[in-house]
Amino acid sequence: MSRKTRRTFLKHSLAATWGLGAFTISGTKSSGRVLGANDTIRMAIAGLNGRGKTHVDEFTKMDNVKVTYLVDPDGRAFRAVADKVKDASGPAKQIKDIREALDDKEIDAISIATPNHWHALMTIWACQAGKDVYVEKPASHNIHEGRIALDTARKHKRIVQHGTQSRSSAGWAGAVDFIKSGAAGKLLVSRALCYKPRGTINRQPPSTPPEQLDFNIWLGPAPEQAFHKNLVPYNWHWFWDTGNGDIGNQGVHQMDIARWGIPGATLPKSVLSLGGRFGYEDQGETPNTQITVMDFGDTQMIFEVRGLRTQPYHDEKIGNLFHCENGIVTEGKFFPNGSDQAQPIASAPRGPGKGNFGNFIAAVRSRENSDLNADIQEGHYSSALCHLANMSYRLGEEVPFSEKTKAFGDNKDAYETLGRMEEHLSKTNSIALDGLKYRLGRKLIVDGQTESIQGDADATAMLTRKYRAPFTVPDRVA
Repeated sequence: MSRKTRRTFLKHSLAATWGLGAFTISGTKSSGRVLGANDTIRMAIAGLNGRGKTHVDEFTKMDNVKVTYLVDPDGRAFRAVADKVKDASGPAKQIKDIREALDDKEIDAISIATPNHWHALMTIWACQAGKDVYVEKPASHNIHEGRIALDTARKHKRIVQHGTQSRSSAGWAGAVDFIKSGAAGKLLVSRALCYKPRGTINRQPPSTPPEQLDFNIWLGPAPEQAFHKNLVPYNWHWFWDTGNGDIGNQGVHQMDIARWGIPGATLPKSVLSLGGRFGYEDQGETPNTQITVMDFGDTQMIFEVRGLRTQPYHDEKIGNLFHCENGIVTEGKFFPNGSDQAQPIASAPRGPGKGNFGNFIAAVRSRENSDLNADIQEGHYSSALCHLANMSYRLGEEVPFSEKTKAFGDNKDAYETLGRMEEHLSKTNSIALDGLKYRLGRKLIVDGQTESIQGDADATAMLTRKYRAPFTVPDRVA
């Protein structure tokens, strides 16, 4: 069969076979052999805006790594990175559909920096095609597809690294080890902060997609809808069909660190989230102000999102604080109770390779998942926490600030966090709370073993989504 004929066959057959999780490509260079230090790893980078440019920067500066495909449904995105790739390792093929790269037996790995709604499906397809994967955060757009991506990676023995690069930080690894040692006493609250300014995106009417954009490919698994200029290239983050708000954007990094610090944590026993989109009215759907409380038994996790002008909390705006019996632990520092002077915390070693990208390449060569700092399993659980928070929020009801909620029971830390949120809105941003409402989320009871929600049909339905054929995440790993 000629290559052209084979590709034509695949483009028609993939819709039927990949969507069922049954299609695999065998005999590729990446089918399991150990690559030596001098063997060239050939890569395709999918998604070339934002983080995609960082992927290009990282992989083109590595020895014996060659970027041979640049993939983006928006033809305008190639201009910013094509020359860098050409100068590093020769011209790369520019394509709009990842499936063409997955059909190439010479490709060893796929690097994914697309919008969130493509992350899991592209990971699944790549693993089925015998490719290793570096996938940006969050690993998924919903919990179900994250589980399918993880299980597909395991079935096909693929190396899959998640883009939560703090996992490659020796400083954070040392902080986690310090907590586990018991030197700070019992961990009471694992707190994550995402205080990142996000201005209004205004409103954009439906319009004709740019000529260079294949909007059908860009939408992929997302529902059919009209194009508008707030989707491409960045503001898709603030729409539920394509993004996960800032808790799943910047916040997933802090979510991952917060979970990392809780020994053995996967999914919580329960989750409750509240907030709203305050300070302006625009086309965005996701909250710019959000508090989430999760019950991990002996430890609770509290996550705070602030997209408006804000003061720091304990000198942190984007970061993590581990509140322990004997003081507060952060990256490289321990603040004992009653003292403003920090005690240094020793760093801890991480896996081979420099940084998260170098660590991925080292594991691609060794074929050892244990070499990865941010294995897809860690990415799945931390991304799932972001999804649970948003599920609770979206299933909530609008309530006035003037009525003091009892939703947190006797949880003093949660009420203190809510009080600071109200002060942040009213004093720092001069927003009148009288008559203003926020969304008080539904408390979700989680079964971590089965990754399910107990007694809530609405929440259960949100564990997955209806996919747009042929961009379908399978119900199970075949």
